[in-house]
Amino acid sequence: MNTPSQSSRRDAASPGGLNPITVEVIGSAFESIVEEMGEALVRASYSTNIKERRDCSTALFDARGNTLCQASHIPMHLGSFLAFIPLIMARYASQDIHPGDVFIGNDAYEGGGTHLNDIVLAEPVFFEGELVAWTINTAHHSDFADRGHAHIFQEGLRIPPVKFHSQGQLQEDMQSLILLNCQIPDERLADLRAQMAANRLGVMRVKSLFEKYGRDTVIGAGDELQDYAERMLRAGLQQIPDGTYKFSEDFDLGDYPDMLPVSVAVTIAGDEVEIDFYDCPPQVRGPFNMVYTALLASVYFAIKAVIDPTIPPNAGIARAIRIKAAEGTLINCSSPAAVFGRATTGQRVVDLILGAFAAVIPERVTAASNGNMDGASFMGQRANGTVWIYGETIGGGNGGRAGKDGLDGAHAHLTNTSNLPIEALETEYPLTIVRYELVDGSGGGGAFRGGMGIRRLYRTEMPCRVSIGTGGSRLRTQPWGLLGGLPGGSGYTRLFVGAGPETQHPGAVSRGDLIEVVTPGAGGYGPPAERSRDKVSKDIRDGVFSPEQSAQIYG
Repeated sequence: MNTPSQSSRRDAASPGGLNPITVEVIGSAFESIVEEMGEALVRASYSTNIKERRDCSTALFDARGNTLCQASHIPMHLGSFLAFIPLIMARYASQDIHPGDVFIGNDAYEGGGTHLNDIVLAEPVFFEGELVAWTINTAHHSDFADRGHAHIFQEGLRIPPVKFHSQGQLQEDMQSLILLNCQIPDERLADLRAQMAANRLGVMRVKSLFEKYGRDTVIGAGDELQDYAERMLRAGLQQIPDGTYKFSEDFDLGDYPDMLPVSVAVTIAGDEVEIDFYDCPPQVRGPFNMVYTALLASVYFAIKAVIDPTIPPNAGIARAIRIKAAEGTLINCSSPAAVFGRATTGQRVVDLILGAFAAVIPERVTAASNGNMDGASFMGQRANGTVWIYGETIGGGNGGRAGKDGLDGAHAHLTNTSNLPIEALETEYPLTIVRYELVDGSGGGGAFRGGMGIRRLYRTEMPCRVSIGTGGSRLRTQPWGLLGGLPGGSGYTRLFVGAGPETQHPGAVSRGDLIEVVTPGAGGYGPPAERSRDKVSKDIRDGVFSPEQSAQIYG
């Protein structure tokens, strides 16, 4: 099925009267600016989670709070941006927003965020005394570790949108308040300064764009790019037969004992789409709830990926999408629900929408991916009294698709972070990676097999506390296959003390303990020629494990 291509931008008529080539050039400049901001943030940051894993995102917004462009970083982070600028403008009168102001926030209910570790910084851009745009970024701060997740008050410091800098002057009392609530304040300060630098770079670049093309042209181009994104999405939707397409699935989430059935109805009506989560369980006492902006980011990603991935990433796509989700539910929670693991639920939401689209355009969707956001978090105290926190999300299998196998051991859908190299991990933390490999047999068989999950085996070199993925998902269910493809493998976590496993969720561990994390694979696409499981055949390294441990790890 043909879709509009990015090159068609040049041929599109410009209803606003601007030269379409000028609009294209300015749109490319927006993309260049946010990508440069992202590189500056990564290069200037201190923590491994940002400088190595690139767990951060950057964007530009217009003066009204509409997305102009988001960098190709992490789709879920759009949820941390969507409400932030509108909330600033609701809290501060226009005459109280000045050049050099920087606003900070993270709260999922009052701060525009989606979970507390993602701290957002935004800075206004002024041209000839007028507020014309905003630069904004977010970065995941590996802090607030070893906490409960019964409700959001347990999950860290909540920051509404407040001034961090006022007309270029650091608000030292605000900085002191934030750092006092952090476990590694020096690292937080360094990363916040990197975020400051990234936004300042964006302000410089946007000002240069206004100086070159003039106010009316740049603002007009931003408006037309949003209109163009809307037209592209509507054109793509018109190629899909009208109708309502449903899909249901049980969510297994961490230690929550019950399966949580979630259903979606995707209705195509001409050039519009409605996503109706008509059967969704109430929010849970645990970390897997999503606020509405996180749901928006999940839905926008799924729709854009299916209809046309080349659509410019701006606010225009929202105009053709309607979302129905009852408040107080797992995917549209109300305060004070905990939200730390919201991305795991978001991953399952994306697969749910893909499952609905598979009924009408199976050639443009994948089988279920790993459906998880498996994370490993280790926290301890060195001999000199300093705290260390290692946190990382681990990839898994990506669903098989028409014409290609699924990707092995990669983040899927809403996250786009990188692997933390073993060399960097072992240099900075008292941990050793004993084994890091793809899990044979975890990719569902099919004409095009699902991607394989990852096995990561840690050895602790000092006593510490461990939390693995706050329980994760796809531990009791399997990623589904499509069009006859087989399901992928589930994930699991194990702690090895002495000769065998002790518990699934370690908590406190001692020096020399082994923690194994296995992430889910993904479903296959199309009927396999041979319905046999792949053989698991990995040699045991001499001296690494006792015979008892080897039997436990490899069965």
